Order: sequence, then structure tokens, then C-alpha cells
Amino acid sequence: MKKKEFYVDYKKSRRRKFYSRKDSMKGSSKKAIAFLILLLATVIGTGTTLLVLYNEEKQGESKKITQNPFENGPMDEVVRKDVTGPYGMWTAQSENEEIVTPVEEVEAKDVFMPDFVDSRKPVQVKGIYLTATKANNNIDDLIELVDQTELNTMVIDIKDDNGYITYQMNNATAKEIHATSSTIQDLPALIKKLKEKNIYLIARIVTFKDPVLAEAKPELALWNKDGTIFRDKDKLAWVNPYKHEVWDYLVSVASECATVGFDEVNFDYIRFSTDSGMSNVDFGEEAKTKTKIETVTEFVKYACEKLKPKGIFVSADVYGAIISSAVDAKIVGQSYVEMSKYLDYICPMIYPSHYGDGYYGIDYPDTKPYELIMGALASSAEALNQIEEGQHRAIVRPWLQDFTATWVKHHITYGPAQVREQIEAVYDSNYTQWLLWNGVMNYTRGALYTEEEAVIKYNSRPTPTSTPTPTPEPLPTRTPNAGQFYDSPWKQDKN
Repeated sequence: MKKKEFYVDYKKSRRRKFYSRKDSMKGSSKKAIAFLILLLATVIGTGTTLLVLYNEEKQGESKKITQNPFENGPMDEVVRKDVTGPYGMWTAQSENEEIVTPVEEVEAKDVFMPDFVDSRKPVQVKGIYLTATKANNNIDDLIELVDQTELNTMVIDIKDDNGYITYQMNNATAKEIHATSSTIQDLPALIKKLKEKNIYLIARIVTFKDPVLAEAKPELALWNKDGTIFRDKDKLAWVNPYKHEVWDYLVSVASECATVGFDEVNFDYIRFSTDSGMSNVDFGEEAKTKTKIETVTEFVKYACEKLKPKGIFVSADVYGAIISSAVDAKIVGQSYVEMSKYLDYICPMIYPSHYGDGYYGIDYPDTKPYELIMGALASSAEALNQIEEGQHRAIVRPWLQDFTATWVKHHITYGPAQVREQIEAVYDSNYTQWLLWNGVMNYTRGALYTEEEAVIKYNSRPTPTSTPTPTPEPLPTRTPNAGQFYDSPWKQDKN
């Protein structure tokens, strides 16, 4: 009802009328009769009221009548009364009538993939990364490492940082753009060998950093406003995350990984480039109605909808800084919370060396691995608590630092103690899965327990150190593209 409908328009009801003397006399007679009737009704009504009050008092059931019913107690103590109407008028309520409180209609929650029947078997992942070159050559040392320790997972490059598929994949687009290679010469044999050791296999797929696709199909590349193709500081072209043709290509590559026997696909570089030249990029018409974060999130949802029914898990790597820094989140287009609503696993790269001085109240984060991991994962838990109970929430599986960041001014050498401190911080933060990164795959054996030792140590670990208190407004990481944080030397594809 509109506000004006609450009022009566008296002007419309008024009608001017002229009376004769005869009409006036008739009117006076009628008024006298009406007055007598009203007087008689008042006398009868008063007598009836007094009689009722007398009977109630005699029976001990009289009730105090007050001008304001709230003077004797709260509203729910007022007997058989209810407030109705826009003016708060009091009306009598029948003694046996139940008072029904209106229930507000609750909007139905949007359930992600409501018809999906999940038959996949999850694994508590404790893994390591290895390049395709390493996977193709002498892999026995890493198999032995996994076999003799608590490790159970390998993350292997299938679509690498240069855009190449690391084996002869049966994919039409990949063949068309000449993206397939023979870095891994016999992938089926490799998978068979690793599966015989009961190793969980994750296919790493570099997403929007794809020079091969960008050069072969310029219409899918990022373009500068001056009409030239955008290239990062390494002179590599990137594809435009707004293009759905790019999404389809990535999903088709991931689907092939499910077909050949991988248990999970892991999307890396699932973000926009952070080079300073991005300010000159024209993202096209699609970018006029969607933000970077919305675009990356929509791709994540799309990929999960397509891939999960194929029996493969879906994970994605994100910068650790986006957990608590809106500045970094907007730059790269990654929302920790929104992506977690669709992914099976979200993998924040919380390497201590990648945080600016003062982050989480730690002067030099690289020198305090336990405290940094505790602080980052405390922020993770706080962020994901924004997702309503009952709504899908990704499992957190962080990447940990198994390398020494010599390029950071205030750094320490990472050995068994420093790597183990990070793992223990994961457990003390009530998470159970983790991945180790070392660009040259020289993993620290002394930081790892056997399976039996890991169980004993986990069950007997001491009370966790209190979590550092985050700064009120977490500092953003240092200026992106300084080459110190986002694209570090250790992340090169080395043998």
C-alpha cells in the first residue's frame, strides 16, 4: 500500500447542501429522538457493566484494568490482547484462540551443484612439487622419498609456465596451436609406476599465463590500448581471463588429465598478471561489466561444474597475501572466500619469504616461519568463517617453503627445523594437509617423519604457541613485479 492510501480524502466526501426551514425542523426532531436513544443505551450499558464487575469481584476473578497494559509487565504477559493495524489499536483476543506469529519468508540458499553425487575418495595430502623434466628422467629418488616418509602426493607439471603441454595430449586445440611436447615421453607408464606406489597424483595446470595460446590466437591475448600485444617483464604474452574460449581450452586440458589417471587438477597462475604494464591493457567489452575478481571466480565455478563430475578433484593456488589484503586481491583478481565456495581445495602460497616486513606483526617474516604460518592460517580461518554454515567450503591446503630465499634482505637458511616448524604450524592451526615447494626439487629429508613417526608426533604435540595478533589493517605486499615475491628465481623450471 502506498503511503497516500493510508489517508482519507475528506474533500471528495464533502457535498455542499442548502436546507429549507422545514428541513431544519425535521432535522431538530430527528436529533432529539437520536439523543433519547443514545441516553437510554448509555444507562443500560452502564448497568450491565456494573453487574459484570460485581459478579467478577464476587467470584475472585476481577482483573485490574489499566490505561496502559504495559504498566504491569511485558507484552507477552498481557492476557488475551494483541496489537493490530497500522495505528497500534488494541483488540480483544479470544481466550482459546492461538496467537500465530508471522514467519518471514527466508530466501532459498543457492546450493552449488545440487544434483552432483560425489563418489570421489579424498586423501589427506602431504605432497611435493616436481617439474615435467624431473618426472621424465630419474624420478626414483623422489619416489623413494615419498615411500619412506609421511609424504603421499606428487604435483606434476602438465601445462607449464610457458604454455606447453608436457606430453602428447590428445587435445584438438593444443594440437592446433602446437602446444603439445614430449617432455614426458610416456605418461601412461609414469602414472602406472606412481600408482603402484599408491601415490596421489595432481596435475599442475598453469592457467592464464599462456604465451603459446596468446601467440597462436591473438584474439584471446591481452592487448594494450595502443594496439600492441601485452607482454610481461619476461616478454611473455598472457591470455585474457575474460574470454570464455580460454576457459573452454583450460577445462578441456584438465579433462584430459582426468582421462589419463590423475586424481586432481591444480590451477596455478589463476590470476591476472601483476606487471606494471597492466595499467595500459584494454580487456575488451567484457571488462566493462565485470571486475577481475568476478571473472576469476566465475571461471573457478565453471571449471568445477565441468570437472567434478569426471571424478577428479579441483584445486587452485592463490597468493597468501589475498587472505587479508584487499589491495592484493583486487590486483590479481583472487577472492579467497568466493573461490572457496566452489573449489575442493584452496592452496594459499604462504611462503614466509613472500611477506613484507611487519606483516602479522612480525618484523622479518622469513625469519619466523612458525609464527608467519600461524598468522596466515588464523586469517584463513577468519576469512572462511564468512561462508554460511551448510554452504560449500574448500579445504585449505597451503604451500610451504622448502627453500632459502637468498634474494630477501632479512632471510635465514631453511633446513629441517624451519621446514618442520611450518608443518607443525599447519597442524596447530587445525589444518591437516600441506604441500612443499622447491624449484630444484631438493627437498629436506630431515624435516619429514616416517608415517608411523608422524602419527605419534601428531598425537603428542605440545600446546600450540599463541597465534600472533594481526595488524588492524594488514600491510599489502611490496610493489608487485619487483621480482622478489611473485615470480621468484626458485620458481623457474630447473632440472
